[in-house]
Amino acid sequence: MQRIFVTGGTGFVGKYVIRALIAQGFLVRTLVRHGSERDLQGFESIERVPGDVLKPDPLPASVEGCAAVVHLVGIIREHRSRGVTFEALHTRATQNMLAVGKAAGVKRFVHMSALGTRPDAVSRYHRTKWAAEEAVRASGLDWTIFRPSVIFGRGDELVTMLAGMVRRLPAVPVLGSGRYHLQPIAVEQVAEGFARAVRNQRSVGRVYEVAGPADYPFVEILDRIGRALGRARVRKVHVPLGPVRIATSLMQALPFFPVTRDQLTMLQEDSVADPTAFHADFGIRPEPFDVGLARMLADERGAAG
Repeated sequence: MQRIFVTGGTGFVGKYVIRALIAQGFLVRTLVRHGSERDLQGFESIERVPGDVLKPDPLPASVEGCAAVVHLVGIIREHRSRGVTFEALHTRATQNMLAVGKAAGVKRFVHMSALGTRPDAVSRYHRTKWAAEEAVRASGLDWTIFRPSVIFGRGDELVTMLAGMVRRLPAVPVLGSGRYHLQPIAVEQVAEGFARAVRNQRSVGRVYEVAGPADYPFVEILDRIGRALGRARVRKVHVPLGPVRIATSLMQALPFFPVTRDQLTMLQEDSVADPTAFHADFGIRPEPFDVGLARMLADERGAAG
C-alpha cells in the first residue's frame, strides 16, 4: 500500500482529505503541529509526525518512502504577533515542503491554492498564494494545483456561521449589496479530488478550478440556508461598506474583530469558476449546493443530538 504525507491534516479540509485517502486504499502519515493533536481524535489508523512546516529540517526522514506529499496548509487570517502571516504559511511553508519532498525523493506534490489567485491580485492573501503556486510550478516535481471556491461542510467556518445567524438573529447582517457571487462546493467533493489526484497522471502539471455546479449571490446563499433550516424567509440588514472599511482599518488587529481588510477586498470579488475539468478528470459528479447543504445541516443536527 502506498503511503501519503499530508500537511494541514488537522484542519477542516485536511480531515476530510485524510478520510478520502484512506477510502482510496492509501496509508496516511500527517504532520501534527504541537497543540493540535486533539484535532485528530478518531483517526487511529494514521501515523502522526510531530513537526512544523516552518521548521522543515527534521522532516525529510519522515517523508521518505511516501508516494506523494499533499500540501494543505493555509490560513484565512494573520496573527502577526505570533508570526502567523500569509508570507510564512502560504509561500514559505510551500517552499519548505517542496524542498522536503525533493530531499526525501518524493516526485508527486498535490497543492491547495485558492480561487482568485493571480500575480496582480489586490489582496495579499491571493498574492502569497500565487507566489506559492509559482514555487510549485518551478519545482520540477509532478505537481497538481487545486484552486477551490468556498468549501462548505460540517466543521467549516462560513456556512456554519451563516446558519447560526439565520437560526438566532431576527435579521442577518449583509456587507454591502450582497450581490457578490460565490460558487460553493461540498468538502467531500474537494477531498475526493485530492485523493484521486495522487494516482491520476492526467492531472500532472495542471491547475484546477474547484467549485460547485452553480454560483449564487451572497443574499441567495442566505435564502438557501434559510430554506434548508425550514425558514420561509431570511430577513437581512445591509451594512454600508464605507464605515466597515474605516472600522476594519482601525480594529482589524484585534482578535475579536470579525473581518480584516484583506477579507473585505476579497469579498468584493466574485469567487466563481468553471469546474468542468475538475469534475471530468477526477470522475466527480457535480453536487448541487442545496443537496450538500441539506446533508451538512442534517449531520450537524445528528451531532448535536
